[in-house]
Amino acid sequence: MRDLLHVPGRPLLIGVVHLRPTPGAPRYGGSPASLLEEACADAEALRVGGADALIVENFGDAPFYGDAVPAETVAILARAVEAVHGVAPELPVGVNVLRNDARAGLGLCAATAASFLRVNVFVGAMVTDQGILEGRAAELTRERARLAPDAGILADVHVKHAVPLGQEPLEDAAEEAFRRGGADALILSGARTGSPADPSDFARVRERLPEAPLLVGSGLDARNASAFRPLARGAIVGTSLKRGGRVEEPVEEERVRALRAVWSG
Repeated sequence: MRDLLHVPGRPLLIGVVHLRPTPGAPRYGGSPASLLEEACADAEALRVGGADALIVENFGDAPFYGDAVPAETVAILARAVEAVHGVAPELPVGVNVLRNDARAGLGLCAATAASFLRVNVFVGAMVTDQGILEGRAAELTRERARLAPDAGILADVHVKHAVPLGQEPLEDAAEEAFRRGGADALILSGARTGSPADPSDFARVRERLPEAPLLVGSGLDARNASAFRPLARGAIVGTSLKRGGRVEEPVEEERVRALRAVWSG
């Protein structure tokens, strides 16, 4: 995945596999088999529709742990990553352990087919509904060198559903994450899941970091994709690919195809 970020060509489409509530979560439905079946169905629709990579996340587990998740969450994520990779063996598969258990994500990269992870708070500190979350880039990058040196780190900058602690400008936070933290790509998002990012944010970060791969982290759809295409190396897309554009619904192949067509230009 790290190499793919720097290959010239069409912008990347990274499709999200939102897991239903996992064992131990308040809304868990009691069937790991059906959870994995739905994950594989979404992965297949994303693959056939033209996604370049997939990312699995425990989206249904709200309210989220702020930091370390319990063992059962890591266990089902490992099963889900392997199942999704089985459906789409030709695509890179990543993981996002919500809310911010990057160490578990790295462990999954070391032990499963996952080749990259998304880190919501990589550097700095953000005020969230889980409290204050602090980035631990120093620990994570050292552990990456030890456990999974090829794993890509996709780091959010001023992540959604959060506000920065203090007055740090977006472009300063981006520079810290990329040049000092060592992220492989930076993610810019809207305020919440499904809300569009601000194109002006990309312009500000691009001016500061012309060499950094930038990813759209929320709100990309077939209507606005052409506006973001010149600004970003790729996008992580979930909500707009679901039936009716509703995050709780399954992925529809035709929606993936439609976005892929516009996103490719």
